[in-house]
Amino acid sequence: MKYTVVIEETLRKEVAIEAQDADEAARIAKALYRKGEIILDAGDFIGEPTIICQ
Repeated sequence: MKYTVVIEETLRKEVAIEAQDADEAARIAKALYRKGEIILDAGDFIGEPTIICQ
């Protein structure tokens, strides 16, 4: 029998953003991430992976 297994990892990176308030900082960070200017990689891994068998 075959099972589908989902593996999820959590990546985390702290980035300093110059902004007027927290909402603007979040918008700027989201835009930078979408443009590929903020990249998370294996070095940003935290914790243990979650493995779910479906």
